[in-house]
Amino acid sequence: MLEMTREEFEELVAEALDRIPPELTRLMDNVAVFVEDEPSPEDPELLGLYEGTPLTERGEWYAGVLPDRITIYRGPTLRMCESREDVVAETEITVVHEIAHHFGIDDERLHALGYG
Repeated sequence: MLEMTREEFEELVAEALDRIPPELTRLMDNVAVFVEDEPSPEDPELLGLYEGTPLTERGEWYAGVLPDRITIYRGPTLRMCESREDVVAETEITVVHEIAHHFGIDDERLHALGYG
């Protein structure tokens, strides 16, 4: 497994977020991004997870709720990558993938766009 400290990985996630175009980040609403070491044992190879209500599904009822949560998992990413460059690329793909879920884009469309 590739070695990388949690701090280094968190920095890669922050850099991936910084590469999201400002036109999109301005539209993001009530969402927080976290880094965790491992996903739940039920899905040990999960790279990222979006939990919340996509922007496309929010209505008048959407008020006073906790932020949506995007979690990027360090362990599975490091296990699947062979180099630091691979980790940088995979982290960016995962961050974009989970943010796309926040915008209401489903997995099928993301796979078609190359963010599977």
